[in-house]
Amino acid sequence: MDLVNTSPTVWRGVEKLDALDALTAFLGEHGLGGWAVGPDDLPPVRALRERLRPLIEEPDPERRVLVAGELTAAVGGVTLADGWAATVPDGTPVTAMLGAVAGLGILAVQLHLGPDRFRPCSSDTCSGVFIDTSRPGRRRYCMPGLCGNRANVAAHRARRRAAGQG
Repeated sequence: MDLVNTSPTVWRGVEKLDALDALTAFLGEHGLGGWAVGPDDLPPVRALRERLRPLIEEPDPERRVLVAGELTAAVGGVTLADGWAATVPDGTPVTAMLGAVAGLGILAVQLHLGPDRFRPCSSDTCSGVFIDTSRPGRRRYCMPGLCGNRANVAAHRARRRAAGQG
């Protein structure tokens, strides 16, 4: 989900993976730091990102499972340990590793939380998507601290205007 939401379509034309250091930072922020990346990795990671968005938006749960399974199969030799933790073979390209991580995450949510957890952001000003992994399953925004806050501020201002408080 976080990889999908680095897209310029979410950030009004701003590419969040604009350079190799942005990809390295993204990996580090998601517990994948130390993975060897090079300049040739950036275009395939962006292509993977564009492949993942339709998967999150996929209305057919069976199709979602099929494609997520293909993503995990791309690394050939994922070993599951401690539930959903995976060991990826040494030398696996970063794109295949990210695909496997995304595929396993999608499969886990689909299996344990259900297909209704894959949603678009509820913000009128955002085109992001997300996978709701919250316990109650009522999350509405792809980035609650950003999109949710914007919606709350807009609602507050609308109430103040309606009350004649400027």
